[in-house]
Amino acid sequence: MSDLNILIVEGNIREDSEFFIKAAGASAADNLKNLILKIEPSTNTEIINPGHDDETTSALKNMSKYNGIVFTGGAMRINDMTDVIKKHINFASNCFNHKNKILAICWGLQVCSTAAGGKVNPGKNGAHIGIASDVIINNEGEKHFIYKDKKKVFTSPAFNFDEVSELPKNTTLLSSDKVNNVMGVSFNAGSSEIIGLQYHPDYEYFQMLNLINGRKERLFVNKNFLNEEEYENHVSYIKSENELLNFNDRTYEVRNWLNYIKN
Repeated sequence: MSDLNILIVEGNIREDSEFFIKAAGASAADNLKNLILKIEPSTNTEIINPGHDDETTSALKNMSKYNGIVFTGGAMRINDMTDVIKKHINFASNCFNHKNKILAICWGLQVCSTAAGGKVNPGKNGAHIGIASDVIINNEGEKHFIYKDKKKVFTSPAFNFDEVSELPKNTTLLSSDKVNNVMGVSFNAGSSEIIGLQYHPDYEYFQMLNLINGRKERLFVNKNFLNEEEYENHVSYIKSENELLNFNDRTYEVRNWLNYIKN
């Protein structure tokens, strides 16, 4: 097939994007774009923000030109249900009216799950602060293309306070960890096929450490860390995992999805 055309849906409002750019070196959408181009250099990418009505209107009019859509991570929280959040959910719903192949990462998974009838709530077992340890791929996940070549138990960059607490109908759960039962899923909504990941194959640990540092005060206020020693131990743990992780192991899901949408 000719070069891929990918629509990337930015998951942040402008203020949050500025924080991501400062901490991680790129907006969520640009960070994802950079990874896609590293894997498939000839890919054509287009970035839109659902908060901008003109951008979503244009994307929906031209939906047939995209081989795939990626919903990125972001800093908003579904249950705040602001007007902007409603626009993100509404855009996902409109995407489902078309025959799309969608990869939904972190916030993107939460948006697409909500649009498909699922529910999102604060994590019952806490949060992922920069890392998700020992994610286990289940039997269904081992059969799914998204986890081709992935280790059955893996550790990954991750950052989320909320989780999908109720899955959309007819969802297949693919992976879980001790913090979130829903770490990887596959479901159909309308005419679209959605693969959702609660963690971040698109981020590196050094970016997560910068995000943690930038959110340090908030993390203490929220009691994610009770004291400085606990915080420093967590940072040291992420640094140690950074030494163990290579590019391919981290990014198999994105590579597998890109290979899938080529067909």
